Amino acid sequence: MHDPMSNLKLGQSQAYVEHYDPGLLQPIPRDLSRRHLPRKQFLGADIWTAYELSWLAPDGKPLVAIGEFIIPCDSANLIESKSFKYYLNSFNQTQVASKGELREILVRDLSLVAGVSVSVQLFDLQEFTLRRQESTPASVLLDVYPLEGAAVAPDPGLLRVADERFDGVWCSHLLKSNCPVTGQPDWASIWIGWRGKALQSESLLRYLVSYRQHQDFHENCVERIYTDLEFVGRPESMWVYARYTRRGGLDINPFRSSCQREVPIWLAPRQ
Repeated sequence: MHDPMSNLKLGQSQAYVEHYDPGLLQPIPRDLSRRHLPRKQFLGADIWTAYELSWLAPDGKPLVAIGEFIIPCDSANLIESKSFKYYLNSFNQTQVASKGELREILVRDLSLVAGVSVSVQLFDLQEFTLRRQESTPASVLLDVYPLEGAAVAPDPGLLRVADERFDGVWCSHLLKSNCPVTGQPDWASIWIGWRGKALQSESLLRYLVSYRQHQDFHENCVERIYTDLEFVGRPESMWVYARYTRRGGLDINPFRSSCQREVPIWLAPRQ
């Protein structure tokens, strides 16, 4: 039986391809991680930002843009990050008639690999800078609370339900996990929108920090966090949004929600 994780580009040394090659993209079935979770289906999306996207105009002039890709989390596959980087770099010496045509190519190729329609927007750098000025939602910062005896592995048993109600957003900039292939650290800010009986703030912080040595992909970490919070807290409604620090010009920002809602576009301060 073929193991889809056995030939990943992640962790391998490989020369960058500078001419268009959609065959560089590699899918990873979402079921590989979800089969270990009590919840198998989610609402939300993975929001990718490509800060290093370039191609050639028909006259050979280099052009640049910042790309935003929204992959619904009900897609059959997530896209392996390094293969995504190789694919985007394959446009570096490729002539494309227009930005509109480039967007059509990206939508077609990414949708084929993900197994669902992928949304693509291409921003001029100045336009994207203005977009970054949008404010993040008001939130309760968990990082100010004391932390005693940090846990060494994620465990929903760390979470405690409080007596009071909480209708708002928690935030922490202390989320860290490790790549399951390379072992490299992945840093993120995380926001948790919540309505219902509150979780104790100190216990929520301790739970999030427990991912510090955990090895998994960004999308899987967020889905596990979502599942654990839902199981312990039984909220009336909830969403979880993590924005990871970009690596190699590409970031992955998973968003999961208890109901259909607009995917957030605001950016974390660390970005």
